[in-house]
Amino acid sequence: MIAPGKLQELPPRAKLLIAATAAIALAGAIWAWKSTHAGGGGPGHPGGGAGAEATQLVRRGGAIFVPEGSPYRARISVASVQQKNISRSKVVTGTVEADPTRTVKILAPVAGRVGALDVSLGDTVKKGQRLATIDSGDLAQAVADAEKARATVKLTKSALERATGLNKAGGLALRELEQAQNDYRQATTELKRAEARLEVIGDSGTVSGQRQIALTSPIDGTITALETAPGDFIDNATESMMTISNLEKVWVTASVQEKDLSFVQKDERVEVTLLAYPGEVFSGRVQVISQLLEADTRRNKVRISFDNPYGIFKLNMFASVRFFAPAAQSILVPSSALFIVNDTTSVFVETGPWTFQRKPVVIEADYEGSTIVRGLEPGQRIVVRGGVLLND
Repeated sequence: MIAPGKLQELPPRAKLLIAATAAIALAGAIWAWKSTHAGGGGPGHPGGGAGAEATQLVRRGGAIFVPEGSPYRARISVASVQQKNISRSKVVTGTVEADPTRTVKILAPVAGRVGALDVSLGDTVKKGQRLATIDSGDLAQAVADAEKARATVKLTKSALERATGLNKAGGLALRELEQAQNDYRQATTELKRAEARLEVIGDSGTVSGQRQIALTSPIDGTITALETAPGDFIDNATESMMTISNLEKVWVTASVQEKDLSFVQKDERVEVTLLAYPGEVFSGRVQVISQLLEADTRRNKVRISFDNPYGIFKLNMFASVRFFAPAAQSILVPSSALFIVNDTTSVFVETGPWTFQRKPVVIEADYEGSTIVRGLEPGQRIVVRGGVLLND
């Protein structure tokens, strides 16, 4: 120790060094005193970090125990699992489509050039109304073939009558009579073929003159597709010129994901809403469930039929379709009870007084602020608040 008189004689730098050493010694003494009296002296001590956790939670294998006196007890709530009879619903997107059983494609019965087009896309037409006129060389040939066949029948019939009379008088051999009979039969067959051809052509419209046919509408409806124009040459009998759909009854076609098909049942009630009419709900029933799942989208087409006398449903409108699953007993838990770690969802189940264990569950759907799950039994008690304190 340096005497006070000697301390005053030391240079300033030495004085500063001595003061710093004293301050360090004082700080060490204070830390030692706090460690001794606050209980933070070492691992496992009740007042240390590990000791504090031990008084809040005790983990024994997969079980978690909240000991008496732990502040966690005031922050954790436990409730029993509820089971309710629930009718769930699912909303999917859909579109308004024409009923395929009330849709007709207009085909040209003969090759030719479109001379006149009497309708436009979106027009409403009546059954028998003229749609277009085609000038066709094939039609002229068909008419000529029919006229030729009629003349041949007339000629062979007269020949047969003469042959029959001569044969009865003994002036004509039997072989010649049989030949006349055969010629008449062939002529009659050819006439039937030619007239059948004209009849098929005439089914599509009205034949006028040698070359003109006016195509007419076979149903009342709306022109929903138009693929021709005046002057267009039609050379493919399978190519549609236009499409007419009767829209007094339409389909709403919903696209349902594979995982949601349990919601769809034939003849079950559905609710449809349209963007054009917010707040209005249209009730219908499932009419057709496709047996073919689309490979690329993994979706299934479901169709609902609606009467549409006032044209409220327009083709290609977007719709929202709500399906209702049959009522079933389901387990409900609050969403606050669920914990998701990686791809696993779990809850903490009470296995004893203030003892809990993690249990995996499977989420099925949300329902009125709660969650429907599988993996729990009615009456089991789970942590519904404060479970984050138990979560690793």
